[in-house]
Amino acid sequence: MRNSQQIRLSASSLNLFLECPKCFWAYKAKGVKKPEQSFALQNNFDRILKPYFDKFRAKGELPPELVGQVEGKLMPDQGLIDRWRDAMRPVLAYQDKEQSDFVLVGALDDCLFDGEYYIPVDFKTTGSAAFEENAKKYYQHQLNIYNFLLEQGGYKTKGIAYLVYYKPDNVADKGIINFQVGVKKMETSHEMALKLFQDGIKTLLGPIPKSSPFCQYCSWSSDFVELK
Repeated sequence: MRNSQQIRLSASSLNLFLECPKCFWAYKAKGVKKPEQSFALQNNFDRILKPYFDKFRAKGELPPELVGQVEGKLMPDQGLIDRWRDAMRPVLAYQDKEQSDFVLVGALDDCLFDGEYYIPVDFKTTGSAAFEENAKKYYQHQLNIYNFLLEQGGYKTKGIAYLVYYKPDNVADKGIINFQVGVKKMETSHEMALKLFQDGIKTLLGPIPKSSPFCQYCSWSSDFVELK
């Protein structure tokens, strides 16, 4: 392990753990980061969706695409949602009780509130026709972690979360792109979130794990990157 006062694990880094334990270990234990693909369009779309939702929050309304599709309303506290969104200075965090150097962190896109319970909302941009049927495979752990962190922060949850996904449909006049919008309700598990976090910690405290047999980066990098 690198000398560090605190090791932060997030949904994205734990997703890397699920993809390839060796790449995860190299990144978090040795600072060797796997090259990433850059999806500038998705990142920019996420950036403009947040103020779009904030506009409706200020009016005490839901965006039209969520009306009749979700429970509750947008959480009204703009200052709090701004803090929950800050991935650089995360306030939603859980410190492991036995390995206190490890902290699980998360940053929400948005959150619903039904008068008592908080319900995370995550935005996705996709071009896949099979997004909804694959949502559990790719995003279950992320939503588990969000609800777990809310509970640990003292916010009651229902054990559910929503994916709001935007898929390009067609191009109208002047280059305006129309999107299909889908809303998927997903049940979450605090136990699964905690287990994944603890499995990640055990891996980092142990020797270099084996690569995933499907990891192309490990196959390529073995000739260039030396890990000890």
